[in-house]
Amino acid sequence: MIVQEFLRWVRTAPDHRRAEATSALARAWLYSQMSEEDRQAAEAAMTILLDDHAPEVRQALAWALARAEEAPRHIILALANDAPEIAEIVLGQSPVILDIELVDYAASVEDRLQVVIARRTGLSAAVAAAVAEVGALDACIALVENETARIAQFSMARLVERHGEVAALRNALMARGDTPLHIRQMLLKRLGDMLSTHPLVQSGLSPDRIEQAVVEARDRATVAMACDVTAQEAEALVEHLRVSEQLTAGLLLRAVCAGNIRLFEAALARLTDVPLPRVFDIVGAGRVGALRALLSKSGLPPRTHRAFVIAIEVWRDLRDDVIPGDPLTTRRMVERILTRYEDFDQNELDDLLAMLRRVATETAREAARAFVDRTLAA
Repeated sequence: MIVQEFLRWVRTAPDHRRAEATSALARAWLYSQMSEEDRQAAEAAMTILLDDHAPEVRQALAWALARAEEAPRHIILALANDAPEIAEIVLGQSPVILDIELVDYAASVEDRLQVVIARRTGLSAAVAAAVAEVGALDACIALVENETARIAQFSMARLVERHGEVAALRNALMARGDTPLHIRQMLLKRLGDMLSTHPLVQSGLSPDRIEQAVVEARDRATVAMACDVTAQEAEALVEHLRVSEQLTAGLLLRAVCAGNIRLFEAALARLTDVPLPRVFDIVGAGRVGALRALLSKSGLPPRTHRAFVIAIEVWRDLRDDVIPGDPLTTRRMVERILTRYEDFDQNELDDLLAMLRRVATETAREAARAFVDRTLAA
């Protein structure tokens, strides 16, 4: 009887009073002890209220039901298809809406509602993939900033492909704890490509010099990021670098100079199809002939093989003191390698020597900064 009286009353009640009463009715349906007859009548009343002309009434209904697992599905879905200010309430929270439905909504609703979906707590990988594929920029940024969202690696790669030029998205991806190393490297490459075409950069340098500077900066950052990688992460990074044509002799020589032997070993294993344990043995203690044979099989330019052999010999000499990524380690490695180059054919190794000298200059500056930081902190 109470519900029938409610239905008669709402015909003439002012909007704000109807909104208050609607909220009370929905909460009573969810939490109060009601007879089955009254419960059915209350659900019918809520269904009728979906057609109320006042948005605040439908909003009140949405807020009351949004987080309830027991909320009637037909009412929640009707609210999800209502005006944006009403739809966002249930699209952002309701557990009643299925992932497959959220995927459809992500592909069809306006940008504002895509953002709401992207911010859902515990967003599934399937819905995240939909947002990454078709979502507006703001929705993609909201997705990456949602620490509870499960974002698959292929979705992260798609985000970089679509919006990698946007600093806010790059920063959000770099800040996520679950962003894999090869995705971070994709961001580095995207940033480098953008810088190489920037008018300020192009106005002061030749195209060749720009390319050299961008590639070396990218290689330097890649090696630095990869200093503490696991074997699995190293393999994934190597495959990404290979596919994107960034797995060069210069990058690998820089990795050895930085003491990042794991990245070098993973690259040789991938390039030669030799099992990783066998590569470990050859690089760690194998004869020079075995190392040269491995390098020949890798497809790395023959003129670089001697440089790699010398670099590995120096690493073996210093391995007990090597700290991957440490500027002092890199500086000592490069200085010893350069010393052993003195009797080489300068024309044969001119570009590698030039690169190593630039690495020596970089690491000397980094070592000096590290010394100053330690001194000031003492």
